[in-house]
Amino acid sequence: MSIPFNLSKLPIYDHCFSADRTHVAVTQDKDVAIYNLSNPKSPQLVTTLKHHDKPVTALDISADGKIVTCSQDRNALVWTPQPNKTYKETLVLLRINRAATCVRWSPNGAKFAVGSSARVISVCYFEDENDWWISKHIKRPIKSTILSLDWHENNVLLSCGSTDGHLRVFSAYIKGVDSKPLGTIWGERLPFQTLCLDVNLNSWVQDVKFSPDYQFVAGVGHDSSVYIIYPGTGELEVAEVVRVKTSHLPFTSLLFANNSKLICAGYDCHPVVFEGNQAGWIETYSVDDPKKKTAKNVENQSALNMFRQMDLKGSTETKSSNLLTIHQNTITSLRPFQYDANGLIRFSSSGNDGKVVVFEV
Repeated sequence: MSIPFNLSKLPIYDHCFSADRTHVAVTQDKDVAIYNLSNPKSPQLVTTLKHHDKPVTALDISADGKIVTCSQDRNALVWTPQPNKTYKETLVLLRINRAATCVRWSPNGAKFAVGSSARVISVCYFEDENDWWISKHIKRPIKSTILSLDWHENNVLLSCGSTDGHLRVFSAYIKGVDSKPLGTIWGERLPFQTLCLDVNLNSWVQDVKFSPDYQFVAGVGHDSSVYIIYPGTGELEVAEVVRVKTSHLPFTSLLFANNSKLICAGYDCHPVVFEGNQAGWIETYSVDDPKKKTAKNVENQSALNMFRQMDLKGSTETKSSNLLTIHQNTITSLRPFQYDANGLIRFSSSGNDGKVVVFEV
């Protein structure tokens, strides 16, 4: 079962639901539109956030409802909800000279990270003295554009994927903001910018996610492969890199349903599910699989259309240009939607066709 929402005539580069899943924020060129989805058949536009000068590339919503957006205009904004259902924007000092490409709140909402084409990650936090958001940069050894980010549950470790082909895990510990983290499989001492994992996948890393138990990490490459990386016990040691080659077009986003199941989607316009463990992963099934659908033939057509087809194609046969999937263009982002005791049971997707769709795993 799936629930599609036709929200925009423009591509949706990113989307995010509110904590209660009644509202969704989506990118619309230079703006961010917020919709009330209480009535699935008739989404209501609540408000539009306008301040960026160039297309908004990513957004995220914190646990307490604050929205952060980043844009090709090299800026990020934090939007704080007000009692009158409006939002107050606060500019963030990113200190970058290239487009911002991705953004993620830490689980506790105390800070967020912004990836950019400036080959840096800006870790941003609020400074009470000056009443603004400032940032510290993670620079080395990043050599190209950051495409994706994901936080560990301890609010300190940060995984990233970039166009230099590397998947990395850094420490984003901010003294005075974070409590001292306990030791994990990723490391014991974690001062800011500590490199905990660095794996060269020889492919653009389009998206990256920690596993639900935070013991390993997964990424999708522009080579149409899925990579699952298990860290070793030593410093920067890698125990296993599992690569799953596919015949699909490249994936752009992924998320975990549980520790043994992950979901990927991208240019094929439908989600694909992979299952496995450290011994190996395999592709198991597709969600909204076009191979299980048949095109609807147009039985009744006007005489004018019949002659038009004869003139253009030499045949009266009409073929629809619509894909056999709900999404009619590239899926740009996957987000978790609903969990039960066994893990994720529903997830949402956005696409370049202007749709947001809620799927069942």
